[in-house]
Amino acid sequence: MAFPNLSDLAATTIEFRSKDIADNVTNHNAALLAMKKSGGIASFDGGTFINENLSFAENGNGGSYSGYDVLPTAPSDVISAAQYTFSQYAVPVVFSGRETLINSGKEAVIDLVEARVKVAESTMSNLLNRHFYLDGTGNSGKNITGLAAAIPLANTAGVYGGIDRANYAFWRNQKYQASVDGAGVATTGAELIAQWNLFMTKLTRGTDKPKIILASPEVFSLYESGLQNMQRITDTTLGAAGFTTLTFQGIPVVFDTAVSGIGANAAYFLNTDYMKWRSHKDRNMIALEDKSAVNQDSTVKTLAWAGNLTMSGAKFQGVYSNS
Repeated sequence: MAFPNLSDLAATTIEFRSKDIADNVTNHNAALLAMKKSGGIASFDGGTFINENLSFAENGNGGSYSGYDVLPTAPSDVISAAQYTFSQYAVPVVFSGRETLINSGKEAVIDLVEARVKVAESTMSNLLNRHFYLDGTGNSGKNITGLAAAIPLANTAGVYGGIDRANYAFWRNQKYQASVDGAGVATTGAELIAQWNLFMTKLTRGTDKPKIILASPEVFSLYESGLQNMQRITDTTLGAAGFTTLTFQGIPVVFDTAVSGIGANAAYFLNTDYMKWRSHKDRNMIALEDKSAVNQDSTVKTLAWAGNLTMSGAKFQGVYSNS
């Protein structure tokens, strides 16, 4: 059996590493790692939209009764769905004809393919991690709709998941702006912690509360300065993955170096039980078919992904701004 050519080897390598590439995207993002722990890494089959079912009210038929009381059976339409379009990402792995000739030996071909696929893998991971924190308007709105769109400080306006926040209060995330909702900008760690304690009352429903807090470097440092030595508890799961962590009321507080989209004064309080990272079952880090240039001696093998960040419970998410 002949040794596979460079393009076939690239395809085989990408397909072999597809799960590892997807896992690397997850494991290098603190929020996605928390979502994995909550069962939030999922796929979708297809269609124009990704639909996330959600409950926006209680069943009005519920109540107490006695003996032969007639139980209410009126229709109770309390289930709806948020709709998200999916985004597509691609990282081409390009080989010129000259490179193919130079690396014609078996070991040389393997080394070249591994190097190019590794670069494609890290590029894809970095792209998705950066865009996870942004609002999706980049590249003419083709990017994933990240946290800036999902959990804005201006929480009473804008359409997210096909639902207008101006018309539906249940779809508004919680927000706390220090100068508006508090006594002013926190200048000490103690003041920040006091504000976070108040904010948590909006985000807690029994045992249902945020699973992770993503902070900017500035907010993380301010929070850390307010802790006593006995309070400097870290999260072992995220710490083992390489993230710098502390905890607040038992919730991991993370400084993620990839969070370029978080403002200098901000922190996200995420309840990952109501979030999903959905990848298309046929575009989850796969190799597309070869593309050969018409006017160049080159071949392209493309690493491809399609999906989006989705949410089924906006009111359980929060954004804090020390401004």
